[in-house]
Amino acid sequence: MDIKVEFEEAVKQSRLLPAQSNENLLKLYGLFKQATEGDVNIEKPTNFFDLAGIAKYNTWSDLKGMSTDEAKQKYIALVKDLSGK
Repeated sequence: MDIKVEFEEAVKQSRLLPAQSNENLLKLYGLFKQATEGDVNIEKPTNFFDLAGIAKYNTWSDLKGMSTDEAKQKYIALVKDLSGK
């Protein structure tokens, strides 16, 4: 199966996952952003109270340099792991 198609299916499947920990949600977010947009392309949030925004930024930024295809593969694997498949 084509990686793009498999990734799109994993994105659909991720919406059906049971409630996840914040850690897993951040992993999914970071891998999704890296897979779809590449390296982080936004400014780091400067509002100290924007904890969610800062966490999302840091998670995505930590993946800098990872190819979009590798991020797609890791996203697919994580969704499979979280769904028990």
